[in-house]
Amino acid sequence: MPTDQDWPSVWPVARSFHPASVPLPLHQGWVVPGATPPGKFANAELMKIPNFLHLTPPAIERQCQALKKFCTEWPKELNTNEKIENHFPITITTSDYLHSSPSLRDARARIVTLQLKLSSLKLDNHAKDKLLRLVKERYNPETDVLTIVSERCPLRKQNLDYAMYLLNVLVSESWKTEPWENEKCEADMEKYVWEGSQSQRTVEQLLQRMPDREKAQDMPEVIEQYARNVTRFHNEGEDAEKINDYKESVKKLLGLQA
Repeated sequence: MPTDQDWPSVWPVARSFHPASVPLPLHQGWVVPGATPPGKFANAELMKIPNFLHLTPPAIERQCQALKKFCTEWPKELNTNEKIENHFPITITTSDYLHSSPSLRDARARIVTLQLKLSSLKLDNHAKDKLLRLVKERYNPETDVLTIVSERCPLRKQNLDYAMYLLNVLVSESWKTEPWENEKCEADMEKYVWEGSQSQRTVEQLLQRMPDREKAQDMPEVIEQYARNVTRFHNEGEDAEKINDYKESVKKLLGLQA
């Protein structure tokens, strides 16, 4: 064929190698010692592997120009990552695999990974606590990212639908309050919460027993500091700094300052 022919018209789509259509002296295959490399005609090595002769730069540019009229420009207002995450909180990740083999299929291409920040779901304390118990290790507290990996179905589209279904079910179940959840006590909490805790009730009883009740009612900052130190002590673990902070807050609460 002529070397100046329009190549995207000759090879418009993916197909097996055809030696008469390619004006290049290609060679492929194992070379026998003392013999010349196998040429492109009647070469099974060239025919059985996938090629990218349909994805030359002129062909890609022509396809992009044809698809351009069906696309819309990226919104100018979405100029930061924060705005993009606010309007598009869900991230879908898939992988395509290209390799030399008799088949272009790869079972790993069906895997779909769904990620989003838990803060974008706008959950209350009960729903968030229940959701964290359901997802278990799929939530990263350092990055606040929830990750759902779907690979049960044979097709990528099916796994994508299944991942979205799982997210919908998780959020719906998290907002529900079952009758047995009312039996949940302080020891069952995912983390220590000051509001409604035994420590808060003890402090309230202590303030009521103080002789100078008017002075006790003027202690919101002291109580807030005590609540903050108790919460850190339970949730972040025990160390010398937290013990000293807790000791100082107790002394202020009881009026034992030296």
